[in-house]
Amino acid sequence: MSISIAYTKILGGLLVISLSLNVFSQSRKKFKSKYDRDDLALVPPAPDYRQMKYWIAHPDVQDMADEVPGKGELKEYQDNAEVDVFFIYPTIYSKKQEKDHPWFADVNDEKLNKEIAKSTIKNQASVFNASAKVYSPIYRQAHIGVYYNDNLPLKVEALGFAYTDVKRAFEYYLQNWNNGRPIIIASHSQGTNHAVKLLRDFFESRPLMDKLVAAYIVGMPLDKGTFSYIPPCDNPTETGCWLTWNTYIRDYYPPQHEFWYGDALNVNPLSWTTDTTYVSWGANRGGVLRNFKKIIPGLSDAQNMEGMLWVNKPRYFWKFLINWKRYHIVDYNLFYMNIRENVAERVEAYLEENKED
Repeated sequence: MSISIAYTKILGGLLVISLSLNVFSQSRKKFKSKYDRDDLALVPPAPDYRQMKYWIAHPDVQDMADEVPGKGELKEYQDNAEVDVFFIYPTIYSKKQEKDHPWFADVNDEKLNKEIAKSTIKNQASVFNASAKVYSPIYRQAHIGVYYNDNLPLKVEALGFAYTDVKRAFEYYLQNWNNGRPIIIASHSQGTNHAVKLLRDFFESRPLMDKLVAAYIVGMPLDKGTFSYIPPCDNPTETGCWLTWNTYIRDYYPPQHEFWYGDALNVNPLSWTTDTTYVSWGANRGGVLRNFKKIIPGLSDAQNMEGMLWVNKPRYFWKFLINWKRYHIVDYNLFYMNIRENVAERVEAYLEENKED
């Protein structure tokens, strides 16, 4: 299997992320595994996307993507939404490797699926429920250990296998539920790895490109030239474009910063531009943390800087307990309300641009 420089950098960027901060639950210590590339043949059963139980979020069932933060001031409007979002969640399979399938999550693991629902679906996918019907498949995600492993072919093959589930789920969604509706592609971390391939396989230079509202592919350093035909977003209402950000504490540079982030694109989620203008706390409409029911206005400031999104320490009561350098796990949370409102803006702009006279 040939490995492009761009793909190698994507994998490496994810390694930087996982080493910089716990990815939901993984230890900061260097990952060690007794399993190697040969064990990639050990895989759990494939999900059957005809069955609703293999969709962690779906507009026809009640799930965590229906949740809204706050005390009743927000509502979800999936029933009336004219747009769909296909959300690909990040790595949650990050604890002990199962000997029967060490590199891939079991889609029938009820405990793991509850973790997925209560973490990423509730805190990330729900941000789209005011403007879009939320679809998110359960897939055989690669274990967090693939990003710590020095075996590059193992990384590529493991993530490639995980992507086959995402691709099958998207094909099933297109054939059975999309019905020609506009689409938002959204993701975080490992999910973004798969979203990049999905956008290349189904949207670039293909008729489906006309249906792309925008791609919110967050939590991974992506070069400005990641796509040949999908432009980066550079204003709040641009459509048919992609955007990403990677959040760090101000003045911090991760290991090998220039290699991983030197050519990376970053869109500021408080201004929705790629420039380096500093945007203060007052522009932050509200973020959510562990207490999902509380919206915290002015939670964070933001500034694009050398391929990263720099923030000062977020403003909330228990901030003195946090000494993070990488804010990877809260890439969405810090800017929850701004993202929610921007999705509505882009959807409105797309529908206006494509309305029939």
